[in-house]
Amino acid sequence: MATSPKQRTKSATVTRLLSREKGATLSEIAKATHWKPHSCRAFLSGVRKKAQLVREERADGATSYRMVQEPIAGGEA
Repeated sequence: MATSPKQRTKSATVTRLLSREKGATLSEIAKATHWKPHSCRAFLSGVRKKAQLVREERADGATSYRMVQEPIAGGEA
C-alpha cells in the first residue's frame, strides 16, 4: 500500500507565509488559502495569542505581517 504525501493544512500554509523574511500581506494569505479577507484577519488574531506578529509597510505601500518568533507552547505570549 502506497503512503500518501503529507497533507498541508491552510494553517500551516499561513504560518509558512508569515515566517518568511518579507512576511505576507492579507491578499497573499487570501490567495494561498482561498479565504475572505475577514477570515485572514481572524486567523491573524489567533496567531497573535501564540506568537509575536509584526506589522510592516512594504516599499510598494502594502501592509505585511511577519512572525518574529516561533509559536509558544501553551499559547502564552
